[in-house]
Amino acid sequence: MKTPEPVHVIKQRRDEALSGLIKAVPYIGFLGVEFERRGDELTATMPYQDMLIGNPALPALHGGATAAFLEITAIIELSWAMMWSEMEAGGEARVPVLPKTIDFTVDYLRPGLPRDAYARARVNRSGRRYASVHVEGWQDNRSKLFTQATGHFLMPPRDG
Repeated sequence: MKTPEPVHVIKQRRDEALSGLIKAVPYIGFLGVEFERRGDELTATMPYQDMLIGNPALPALHGGATAAFLEITAIIELSWAMMWSEMEAGGEARVPVLPKTIDFTVDYLRPGLPRDAYARARVNRSGRRYASVHVEGWQDNRSKLFTQATGHFLMPPRDG
């Protein structure tokens, strides 16, 4: 009977897999977006930077930066779900070909304030060819969203 791997080894392998996925998208680094992993759940953080302000009179986060943050969160969530399935099946976690955006609709519920923003994505449907994802963004209070989005993605062909 094979001895199970120690938990810290499994955790390290999963953290390295997530890090590899994030490094595969240079724009994530440009925006400074970070991902925190709790099991298979990801929370994205976009730390505040002056360059993210779109309207200095308010001041408010730029709508394009907000939309990019949500889209990045959706794509990483979809890709992480594919990698997670491979890891749980005992396979090697390879960075997959990223899903392609078909459409992405953002609802700006209130201005994004000059502070850190957080987001979580939920995959509503993920099939062989198509996926639908909902993303919610908040700042100080998770129950008071400042933005949300729904995206549809073309899934990459899977090996096997």
